[in-house]
Amino acid sequence: MIVVDANIIVYYCLPGPQNEAAKLLSVVEPDWQAPALWRSELRNVLAGKLRHGMAMSAVLDALSDAERCIADTHEADSRRVMELAATTHCTAYDLEYAALALQLHVDLVTMDTELLRAFPEIARPLV
Repeated sequence: MIVVDANIIVYYCLPGPQNEAAKLLSVVEPDWQAPALWRSELRNVLAGKLRHGMAMSAVLDALSDAERCIADTHEADSRRVMELAATTHCTAYDLEYAALALQLHVDLVTMDTELLRAFPEIARPLV
C-alpha cells in the first residue's frame, strides 16, 4: 500500500514522459490510496486539457482510468494537516497526502520537491 499524490495519478492516466513509470508503479504497488482531494485536483488538470483541445472522450477515459487505479479514498485529518503546516512550507493541499501517508504508515509517492524535502522519511519520487 502507498499514498500517491495527484501528479502521480495524472501521470498514470494521461500520455506523457512519466506515464510508463506510473503504470509500472501500479503493477509493483497496486494498492493506491489518496485523500478525497485527488479527484478535484485531477478534474482541474483535465479541465485545462479539455480547454486546450483534448477530446471529451479522452478526458472521460482518463477519469475512469484514475478511478480504477485508486483503491481507496480518505478524508483528510484537518488537525494533522494543520500540525504539519505549522512545521513545513508545503501547501495544505499537498499536506493532505503527507498526513494520509503518516496516518497509514506507508510511503508517499510524489514528484513534488517540497514534499520530498519536508518528508524524507516517507516521501519518495516516482523515478
